[in-house]
Amino acid sequence: MATRLQKMCRLSGRFVLRSGQVSEFYFDKYQFEADPELLRAVADLAVSFVPEGTEILAGLELGGVPVATAMSLAIGLPQVLVRKEAKTYGTAKLAEGPDVDGRHVLVVDDVITTGGQVVSSTEELRSLGATVESVLCVIDRRPDPSSPDKLSDAGLSVLSLFTADDLGGS
Repeated sequence: MATRLQKMCRLSGRFVLRSGQVSEFYFDKYQFEADPELLRAVADLAVSFVPEGTEILAGLELGGVPVATAMSLAIGLPQVLVRKEAKTYGTAKLAEGPDVDGRHVLVVDDVITTGGQVVSSTEELRSLGATVESVLCVIDRRPDPSSPDKLSDAGLSVLSLFTADDLGGS
């Protein structure tokens, strides 16, 4: 599957990432998220990483939502859809779906570069009463995933299906 993801998603050029970093490669995750066959394969692999005791999957806006949805269908766990910030109208919720208070939640994202949005969303979920200990990502493009960083500082373990190196990044 790594070869297929690499062929479909890895682009070369000059790209500014959400973190503000500039990179010579980019993973266009929407290419695999829009392909039902590949998204199903990613979800099937991802569910084998779900920690025991997980009660809810939390898909982060926007790229984590299709991954969490496919995982939810594959494993039968409910999900919440987590906005970058609570909407200001209607229910004014940050997390749409079941109540996370007192529940063990696994955060799901597509690509992690620095983890800034993951940490921010995790803090918000925790403020709603969720227990969040792990984040699952499809592609971990952090420079050294084994080094301490803001994710480990936030008490999160990272479960990565693939690293950038697995997909030809460096």
